[in-house]
Amino acid sequence: MRAGKIRYWGVSNFNVDDMTDLAGVPGGGGVAANQLLYNLTRRGVEYDLLPWCREHRVPLMAYRDLLGFKEIGRIFDDKAAALTSGRTHHELLLIEVGNAPAPPSGRRIGFYHAGIKIGDSLDDLRAAKRELEAAGVAIAGMSDHTVSQSLYLRDSDGNEIELYVDADETIWKNNPSAVLAPIKPLRL
Repeated sequence: MRAGKIRYWGVSNFNVDDMTDLAGVPGGGGVAANQLLYNLTRRGVEYDLLPWCREHRVPLMAYRDLLGFKEIGRIFDDKAAALTSGRTHHELLLIEVGNAPAPPSGRRIGFYHAGIKIGDSLDDLRAAKRELEAAGVAIAGMSDHTVSQSLYLRDSDGNEIELYVDADETIWKNNPSAVLAPIKPLRL
């Protein structure tokens, strides 16, 4: 590392005690990732290891540096980071939603939001809104994100479902930070 030949390095399957020990070793705070078993059926790390890694910014480093994603910027008082591979304005928006599992409403760890592209124009979004309202589905919100426009619903577990259309791609290609523009109300 001193010679500049190692830019980033990581560890695998370290628990909180291991990570704490590593942080106490000279140079140990430079760890870029902790590769670990984590999926929908193995979520135990959410209780102790992920909060520790979040505090030390270890998970974000794995997405950004090891997988080739570029951080576009941060919003919500540094609680969210937008990342892109360059294919779209942002493939990932990592949002801190709480410190521990909680009831379905409010801020929490775990699944809370899914975005689904439903068309290519505001007319497509208007049509979806009409169909949802005709079916008795409550619209929880509507937003103009500059790079996309969205309707929000809640699923049966209270999770947020975003139905969106992208704006003209030249907006984010010419100005990648447009993904961080203030959210505006959308009127359809």
